[in-house]
Amino acid sequence: MPSTALEPDRTRIALGVSYNGRGYEGWQSQPSGRTVQDQLELALTRFSAQEAVHTLCAGRTDAGVHGLMQVVHFDTALDRPENAWVRGTNSFLPDDIAVQWARRVPLSFHARASARSRRYAYVLLEAPVRPSTDSGQVGWVFRPLDLEPMVLAAQSLLGEHDFTSFRAARCQAHSPVKRLMRLDISRRGSYWRFEFEASAFLHHMIRNIMGCLIAIGSGSRPATWMSDVLLARSRDAAAPTFSPDGLYFLGPVYDEGLGLPDRTPAFDWLP
Repeated sequence: MPSTALEPDRTRIALGVSYNGRGYEGWQSQPSGRTVQDQLELALTRFSAQEAVHTLCAGRTDAGVHGLMQVVHFDTALDRPENAWVRGTNSFLPDDIAVQWARRVPLSFHARASARSRRYAYVLLEAPVRPSTDSGQVGWVFRPLDLEPMVLAAQSLLGEHDFTSFRAARCQAHSPVKRLMRLDISRRGSYWRFEFEASAFLHHMIRNIMGCLIAIGSGSRPATWMSDVLLARSRDAAAPTFSPDGLYFLGPVYDEGLGLPDRTPAFDWLP
């Protein structure tokens, strides 16, 4: 599907989609059909009734990773109200995936290429006993964590760097150089929240950073170790990849002039 050139009778639609990723093999379509993209495209095609619908997303998520506001776009010849795309598509989706909003967008809009940055949050439970009611929705650490060394370590990652040390072997990104704009760490009761914003992320980049932050927060490594890992530019220098359970894609950031929502009600649910 072309990204900008359309027949005169076709329209470009953007959707904001939320999902619980625990039951899926990630975002990207797979032969099994057990991905969020497969379920969304099937629902859109059933609702459209006239044509197969193919989507492009703002950022692919791994198996077990959740989405609070994945943004996709697709092209269609159908002329339906924006709220009809929401209600109609949701009627064909499983309970753990929901379209939150729909907007007509310019033909130049591209869910991935138009994004100025992308945001993620990692929610972590610090407790002697593993999660139960929120199993699959939070990461877990049983050792006490210290905020100050984690904040100090996070500072060394801000800015533009070569993040090879935090890159998965299967990463398909053209370059390991990314710009990390924000890494905020806060706590509410037994729950920690780590919030990331970057120009783009490498495969497993956040989960590999989380492994290092937890090693530092638990006292296994000093805060200065994060800088050493970064400068090593070797995956072997970093901690093991941490669990996907507490990772949430908060969505992309676009120019305000597009008028697209920047959050969904699910944002208020996270600690």
